[in-house]
Amino acid sequence: MSVANRVIKNTGFLYAKMGITMFISLYTTRLVLNALGASDFGIFNVVGGAIAMLGFLHAAMSSATQRFMSFYEGNGDILKQKQIFNVSMALHFLIALIIGAILVTAGYVFFNGVLNIPNERIYAAKVIYASLIISTLFTVISVPYEAVLNAHENMLYYSIVGVIQSLLNLGVALIIVQYAGDKLVLYGMLMAGIPLIVLTAMRVYCHRKYSECVIDPKTYWQNGLMKEMTSFASWNLLGAASNMLLNYGQGIIINNFFGVIANTAQGIANQITGQLNALTTTMMKAINPVIAKNEGAGNRDGMVRATILGSKISLLLMLFIFVPIWIEMPFILKLWLKDVPLFATLFCRLLMINTIIGYSVLPVSSSLSAHGDIKKYKIVTSILNFVPLLAIYILFTSGYPVYFSYIVLGIHTVATSIVTLVFAKKNYNFPVLIFLRKIVYRPLFVLFMMLLFSYIPEFFIRNSTARLICVFMSSTVTFAVCLWTVGFDKEEKTMAIHLFKSITSKLRLFNPCKKKVYV
Repeated sequence: MSVANRVIKNTGFLYAKMGITMFISLYTTRLVLNALGASDFGIFNVVGGAIAMLGFLHAAMSSATQRFMSFYEGNGDILKQKQIFNVSMALHFLIALIIGAILVTAGYVFFNGVLNIPNERIYAAKVIYASLIISTLFTVISVPYEAVLNAHENMLYYSIVGVIQSLLNLGVALIIVQYAGDKLVLYGMLMAGIPLIVLTAMRVYCHRKYSECVIDPKTYWQNGLMKEMTSFASWNLLGAASNMLLNYGQGIIINNFFGVIANTAQGIANQITGQLNALTTTMMKAINPVIAKNEGAGNRDGMVRATILGSKISLLLMLFIFVPIWIEMPFILKLWLKDVPLFATLFCRLLMINTIIGYSVLPVSSSLSAHGDIKKYKIVTSILNFVPLLAIYILFTSGYPVYFSYIVLGIHTVATSIVTLVFAKKNYNFPVLIFLRKIVYRPLFVLFMMLLFSYIPEFFIRNSTARLICVFMSSTVTFAVCLWTVGFDKEEKTMAIHLFKSITSKLRLFNPCKKKVYV
């Protein structure tokens, strides 16, 4: 199967999973918010908010392991793959223990003057925190299995597990809606068990399906490989940990100055942007193996082309959904939540802008990881991650409103994006000017035209579902026209036509109305 066909197939599986899990997740959040109430939901987000932030940690460790898995998967070296798997299992078990110890120690600090939580809800908050620790251990240990699935580009099973996880989250939400006791305590305890089920599902499948999944460190241990993987994972982990502290630290500072209600608005904003992030994250699941395998095969030009194309598609995908949601955000939140928390609309809009900027250079960051020389890059970006926390604290102390925290984050994202491009240019001579020309000029024109035409229904239709539909239709039509006429250059149009023909030819093969010809 060609690379193009693999990307099409895997992207299809991942987008099907995304569509299902997005709907389930949004409905689950509505159930949980209504069941817990604004105050308890805010407590869950400030105490258990690190669960969501661990997504950065999980992604960083998974990409580090996947880099080695993908490289030797391309070489067909099964012995090396078994060595990588065994070293990876030992490494992640050690990381799980270290993180667990750090979280236990941090708990004493959090519950003794750091978190602003009503006294009568301290016990429930501690249960949530204990659940977070358990959930973290299982999540970290599952990383090697996820890396194996990604290295083999088995996005079908990966998608199935993701849908099962979303259904389990929905099941927990339905249980706490009917529960008469302390809903927050039960919610934390049930959520802690879901990562264990996910780990079991991936472990059983991988050991049965893939020959490299053999746990035998005595036979397949290699000290040199352990040192190499530890070094790479450590720098990757440094960047992810600092990113996690930035996001979680922002929540703690907001909590101290503005209370749990502001954390509720922050949690809603994270939910909305998290679903939007799924568009780009889903595509990156299919692109990342291509970037890594091209670099492993010594095809630098192919790696650069995949990186630039990935960045452009990421940005365009975000713009496609960004414009209508940005315009209709107040109505969407009202339709979704009924009672919209204070600041939720403003937080969502500011965080969406921040997310678009960051995700437009995400493939460049992936290419740096594929290249392998990430030490200085991770040190610089990790230091940058602590600057916004200091700035936010100073601004709040000086009396600035809560939304300034997201303005600071936006400035930080721009700075980090510039640093990423500088290191890509330095490390492997990444063509920055070509990159900017392809992902700035044309997409900006697409954005301007989408905003221009999508705002028209706002002047003629009152706030309603009909206006929401009109805005989405206007935005979609404008996006499609501008994408083809301006957004894509000649080479990208040729690629799009090739992909379209490939897809339609596959659909014709499965056409049940196609007449059979007998000879």
